[in-house]
Amino acid sequence: MAKILFLLEDEFEDLEFFYPFYRLIEEGHSAEVASSSTSEKKGKHGYYVKPDRNYTGVDAAKYDTLVIPGGRSPERVRVNSQAVNIVKSFLESGKVVAAICHGPQLLISAGIVKGRRMTSWIGIRDDIIAAGGIYEDAEVVVDDNIITSRMPDDLPAFCREILKKLRQK
Repeated sequence: MAKILFLLEDEFEDLEFFYPFYRLIEEGHSAEVASSSTSEKKGKHGYYVKPDRNYTGVDAAKYDTLVIPGGRSPERVRVNSQAVNIVKSFLESGKVVAAICHGPQLLISAGIVKGRRMTSWIGIRDDIIAAGGIYEDAEVVVDDNIITSRMPDDLPAFCREILKKLRQK
């Protein structure tokens, strides 16, 4: 089974973390959370998550897939150079990177959006386009190893595509 890493900071979109986290575990995969510290992170709707490790303790080679939930979390994650380097490591090794809502902000910071098809929360559509990405307004967009979705309503399609990629391994 696969080992999944989630990147998370305060004000994450609760559903966009908990739904894929438990869905992946339900399928037999293991999941861990990395953050700037191991102190609890609070979601937008008041739920808490205690990260397993901080960014400095992450060895991307030990994971199969990266998931980036949305909310305000991605803008907080992207200012940490270690976190951006984690994203780059996953992308450079061809591993699956799944980002929902504002999650593609991290892909922009990692410098890999140019020429890639993706979707996101409408509020960062122009950021994707400005970074050279090809924006599509769809519940899920898969471009090689990158999976993106727009919002919580898209979670069934988002998780379906993550699981499909994991089954192909």
